[in-house]
Amino acid sequence: MKPAANFSIVLITAPDLKTARALAKAALDARLIACANLVPKIESHYWWQGKIERGAEVLLILKTTKSKLAALEKLVLAKHPYDTPEFLVLAPSAGSRKYLAWLENQTLKR
Repeated sequence: MKPAANFSIVLITAPDLKTARALAKAALDARLIACANLVPKIESHYWWQGKIERGAEVLLILKTTKSKLAALEKLVLAKHPYDTPEFLVLAPSAGSRKYLAWLENQTLKR
């Protein structure tokens, strides 16, 4: 195991699989992430404009480096159809050396 202080996991929800795939592809094409996992058919419950709402969504789990976060957020805000898209950054404490090296290498290529 290796400390993962330079890496981030980003959570984003999208209204459907088509939108989630487009966001993942745009982030991959720009080398802002190394990997995207799409988890379809989640049910979200949330406050929106003073009311409790519920809806089907797709969860994106993106793996990246901290140095790419600002550019990734900018891309998501520009391409996401929601007025206020979810963009939550989680900090992993550690990961396998080989995986973290791969992750870093994929976001450095251009």
